[in-house]
Amino acid sequence: MRETRYDLIITGMGCAGLSLAVQLSASGLTSGKKILLIDREKKNANNRTWCFWETSAGYFEDIVYRSWDKAWFYSKDISKLLQLQPYRYKMIRGIDFYDHCMELIARDPAFELSFEDVRSIYNEETYAVCEAGGNKYTAPILFNSILFEKPELRHGEYFLLQHFKGWVIRTPHPAFTPDQATLMDFRPHQENGTTFIYVMPFSANEALIEYTLFSPALLSGEAYTKGLSTYLNETLGLEKWEVVEEEFGVIPMTNYRFKRRDGCILNIGTAGGMTKASSGYTFRFIQKDTQEIVAAMLENGNPFVRNSSSGRFRWYDSVLLNILSHGSLKGDHIFAELFQHNAAEKILKFLDNETSVTEELRILSSLPQWPFMKAGLSEGLKRLTVV
Repeated sequence: MRETRYDLIITGMGCAGLSLAVQLSASGLTSGKKILLIDREKKNANNRTWCFWETSAGYFEDIVYRSWDKAWFYSKDISKLLQLQPYRYKMIRGIDFYDHCMELIARDPAFELSFEDVRSIYNEETYAVCEAGGNKYTAPILFNSILFEKPELRHGEYFLLQHFKGWVIRTPHPAFTPDQATLMDFRPHQENGTTFIYVMPFSANEALIEYTLFSPALLSGEAYTKGLSTYLNETLGLEKWEVVEEEFGVIPMTNYRFKRRDGCILNIGTAGGMTKASSGYTFRFIQKDTQEIVAAMLENGNPFVRNSSSGRFRWYDSVLLNILSHGSLKGDHIFAELFQHNAAEKILKFLDNETSVTEELRILSSLPQWPFMKAGLSEGLKRLTVV
């Protein structure tokens, strides 16, 4: 097996791998280095979107496709237009992100790209090893964003899936209000688990419609299509539309403690625990983590920073997963209570793990007390008994 040595290896060219690559380059840390960026396939399709919120321009502001400062929340009993200020809810298209990052990477001679299936990564003496396509690549530091398999859960850990099918549709007549998104619409039936739609309008005639579920298992392909079609026809009252693009995705929602560091390997992205367990949001957590890694390397050359997520936020996430997994409350009811009694600004700040304890107590007090107290006590006791 042929062996090639590098100064750094990044496995995976998704959001985490490419975010880290371009920010390492922008910081000057790639100067004089030899860096391998490897994935099994080229990122040349518009196969996903990232939605997130920020109070100011972020690192990837130049490629934000659309943004909104107003968004609707719907349930069977609530119709509420949320004022998101000082946040803006932003959307980046996958193809724009990939093209932007690849253009920046192409300007930096430090990077070598390889499109091979990564078979394994492991440690060997004082360096990390990546085996792919019959080749062996080594480096003193390897950043891994590939989740190779479903984690083996321990007692008290939960694993749900956030799975979704989205259509970008175009209508023959105006059907959307371009400056108002739909953050969550829980009016679809809830028979298959927590189910909602979000709508990201690009214009009066074009929008991304995403049919999303939190549940232990995926649905059949026909079920997602039926969910989208029913919503467009019965809820939005549309008779005709053209599907311009389609996407499908699955995100783990788990309180499993992903291993952050393994010797010379630092796991990043979902593989490093950067997906918010209770919501599935990942993009902003990846950007925060990337900034911490780059700052640590600039300061002392060491990227092995701690996961900055506070223990209390992991506990909040576990409490919600406990409730959803045991069916103590329906997800649509929980979110309806949350948005009915709290300002959107506070909820978004809470979901970003940036609230104070006082703010969190106000939010938690708006939720059904007994189910959350029972789940909170259960999760607290588990944390105390973990060795």
